[in-house]
Amino acid sequence: MIENLIETVGLCIDITGVVIITGGTVYLLARAVIVGLSHSKEKGFLRFEEYRKNLGKIILTGLEFMVAGDLIRTVAVEPTITSVGVLAAIVAIRTFLSFSLEIEMTGKLPWAKSERNDNQP
Repeated sequence: MIENLIETVGLCIDITGVVIITGGTVYLLARAVIVGLSHSKEKGFLRFEEYRKNLGKIILTGLEFMVAGDLIRTVAVEPTITSVGVLAAIVAIRTFLSFSLEIEMTGKLPWAKSERNDNQP
């Protein structure tokens, strides 16, 4: 019974990640179309860059939920060597995606200082 509950919780967290990615993408696309139709085309590139950054944030958030769901289901329900190996591969792939998205969004490595922190002692 506990295993079924943990499996269900993990699945719900996975579904939350998918809903975040899907809902956020639809919202951003609708917002981009509305803004694109209502404003001049002069700042189109800036709007596109904002869209990409926001989409990257949504994808990163969804991936974090999906990793958490996989972790709960794999380790808590069935901690075999095979399942832990599969989890490690999934986490490695999703971590690589997150890392790539972070670089794409900010143009910097995740551990690099932000511009705000560079001016502070």
